[in-house]
Parts: sequence; structure tokens; C-alpha cells
Amino acid sequence: MTATYQNYINGEWVASHTGQVFASTNPAQTAEVLGYFQKSDGADARSAIEAAASAFDTWSKTPAPVRGEFLFSLIQLLEKQKEDLAVTITREVGKTLREARGEVNKTITSMKQLAGEATRLTGQTVPSFDERVIGYTVREPIGVFAIIAPWNFPLGIGLWKIVPAIIAGNTVVFKPASNTSLISVKLVELLIEAGVPAGVVNLVTGPGSVIGDELANNPLIKGISFTGSSEVGLALGQAVGARGGKIQAEMGGKNPAIILADADIDLAIDCIVTSGFFDNGQRCTGTSRVLVVPEVAEQVKAKLIERAKSMKIGNGFDPESSNGPVVDEHQLNLYLHYVQKGIEDGGVLECGGKRLVDGDLANGYFVAPTVFTGVTQEMTIAKEEIFGPVIAVTDVESFEHAMEIANQVEFGLSSTIFTNDLQKAFHFVKGIQSGVTHVNMPSTHFESQFPFGGKKISGLGPREQGESALDFYVETKTVYIRA
Repeated sequence: MTATYQNYINGEWVASHTGQVFASTNPAQTAEVLGYFQKSDGADARSAIEAAASAFDTWSKTPAPVRGEFLFSLIQLLEKQKEDLAVTITREVGKTLREARGEVNKTITSMKQLAGEATRLTGQTVPSFDERVIGYTVREPIGVFAIIAPWNFPLGIGLWKIVPAIIAGNTVVFKPASNTSLISVKLVELLIEAGVPAGVVNLVTGPGSVIGDELANNPLIKGISFTGSSEVGLALGQAVGARGGKIQAEMGGKNPAIILADADIDLAIDCIVTSGFFDNGQRCTGTSRVLVVPEVAEQVKAKLIERAKSMKIGNGFDPESSNGPVVDEHQLNLYLHYVQKGIEDGGVLECGGKRLVDGDLANGYFVAPTVFTGVTQEMTIAKEEIFGPVIAVTDVESFEHAMEIANQVEFGLSSTIFTNDLQKAFHFVKGIQSGVTHVNMPSTHFESQFPFGGKKISGLGPREQGESALDFYVETKTVYIRA
């Protein structure tokens, strides 16, 4: 019998007052229901917000090093349960078990990075002009934060938002993506087992449009940390900002890879396949545009097409699978929509561009890695985020031309260049309009000790992770004391 899971509010698992539930299914076997979850509404969200607000006073007054002690237990639990967590991610998201294990390992690394932050919640001592005055700053918690996490890295992104918020002394209402509700429930169970007190973290599942409206407009919510589409993130930013709240939004990308004539072509292709095709391109930092100079253009296209055709698509539990399915029918239809737009706009579909339905693949949302050539900057697939395994190759005249095209889109999350010319590499790093950039590396590469975030419509508010991880969740108080 398939289990029904509840919301977690004020330390208790409770049903939505709506009495309604929705299913989370396996995208590789769509008839398999993984669980039923509460179809909550604004009233449920308000209950969670009020519980978090009630818990804030006690939690915020708890000494910061004591607040952070749960993290050591959490890391041990993640290590102990990492295979079970990876299996759940593969079943619910569709990514290969290899990729799911990678997400869990990255999550553990991120939690280790955060483990000392509770004892590093430092301010500054600054000299005064008056010899009798001591001046210093402290960083203080703010109140209740809403955490809205995406489906593509449901464990990792969920935790690297929630943990800094509560280490800083805030309390949280967690709204996960509906299609990854099961792994999100497991995430909350881990926090409970690690010792996070009742009311500090609250979970509400259900439609984002309904719950998100309450989170955006409820005055008890002091800020929202969101990862998802630019359209939704910008709308949240307007709503929260209009009432004086804070917004941290990590949003879409249309990330370029520039390949110059002196590049190691095999390295470049390996990196582009990793960042653009693996995990079905369902990463905001994934490479979706390849800008290549004439000297190596044909070689790059031939190798990229060959690699795309050679990828095996199948169930994520098959160790030979390069990719599993995309996450749901909506993402499948988006993929098919953009493939059709690419053809209509005059792009050359070299390979892929279709749903895969042979054998067991007919039971899931499987798609083929896709390469378009002859793509110009005016085409839809060169400008809009697809979030699928579609790479658009554009011929450029020179390095300067590549830089111009790379910066023409409204996104600015990640980027990469392949070259052995140190001067051009540094010119690229200085001139590219992205919050994260790389040289001779996949555009998806990140390490949790470094800040992460985008420019333009790819990011709003302070960066996540690294030494910036707690910045969004605190306010600075300046203190003057006359001795």
C-alpha cells in the first residue's frame, strides 16, 4: 500500500485541512506512485508560519554555537543514509544513481562547510574617533524565512538554504517542489532526528501558486530564499520587496561555452557533455550554448554529435545509462516545444529532438540528447532557458564576436571558455557577464566553500554558500559604548 505523508508543523505531522492529497510518481515508470502528499492551501501555510513565528523567540536566543550542534548529527545521518537518499532521488527525480549519489555527496560536503559557521557568526570591532567610545557590530537573526526549493537538486539545495537560516537563529517554513515531495519529507525527517526543535523547521507541501502567494504576502515572513525560474523569482521579489521583506533568488541560466582554436577539443567536448547533457541538462548552470570559432567549428560539431548519439538513455538504476528520464510530463513537453521552435526558426537538428519510446522507455519521460547547429542569436533556443538536453551550436567569427554573443542574453548565471591563451582567458573572465565562470572546466562545476549566484535576471540578493552563506539571514547592528 502506498504511504500518505503529512505536513510537519510545530513539531507534529499533520494533515492539511483541505483533506486533499496529490501523488508523486516515478518519471521512469509513471504508473508507480511513490507517495501521496498533502495538497495544502494558504490556511495550512499560515499555520506553519505562525508556528515558526512562535518558535523564533526561544531559538534566536539560543547561543549560536548551541544552535549549530545539530549539524554534526545531521552530517552523520547523511553519511549513514546516503545510499537510501540517492535511491529516493533517482526514483523521484529520474536522474541516474551516479548523479544522485553525487548530489548526496555534494550535500554532505556543503554541510561540513557550514558546520563551523555557528562559531563564526562574527561582527567587527572598529576604532572610534572618541577614545572613550568602543564601537562594534553584531549580526542578528531576523525572524521567519520561507525556503522554496526546486526539484532538480531537492536534497542539496533544500539543505543549503535551510541550514544557514536556522544556524543564524531564524525559523523556517519549507515549501519543496511538489514533484520531489518524498525526498523533501526525508530531508525534514533528518533534521528532526538531528535534534532541530519543534517549530524551527516546518514543512508544507502543495501547489506553489497557492502556498507561494501566502509566503510572499504574509508579513510574518521576513524573507524568501527561492531557487527556480526567473519568471517566478522576479515576481516573488516584487511581492516581497513591496512590503519591505528580503528576497534571495537563484534563477535561470542560458550558459555559454566558448571554444577557441587553441583549445583542447577533447577536453572541451567532455566538459560540454558533462554540463549540457548529463542529468538531462536539468541544471541552472548547464551549458546550453556552444560558441565556436571557424578553425575548429567542424571538428567540434562532429565530436559533439557523435557523443550525443552514443549516450545510452534508460532507467537511472541501470549502471550503463548515461541519463534517466526528465522529471515529469511538463519538462517533456517543454523539451519538445523548444525542439520544434528550433526547427521552425531555421536551426539544423543534427541529432535527438524526440521522445524515446522503445521498450520500457515508453513507460517514462525519456528524451534524446539533442544538438542544433546553424543557430543564430535571434533564435528562441539561443535566448530562452530550455532546462533539457539541448545544445545550440553557434558559429562565431572571432573571440571578440563570441564575447559579444555570450553577453547578449538576459541571463547571467554561469559560463566557461576553452583556450590555452592566458590573455584571452583573463579577458573572458573579466568581461563575461555571469556570476560564476570557468576556464577549461564544465559550467556546472561548483564547490561549496565558494559563493554561488548569478547576475542580470539569474540572481537577486546575497549569494548562497561559502562565506556568504549566512549573509541573507542576518541583520547587522552597530553598537557604541561610552566607557
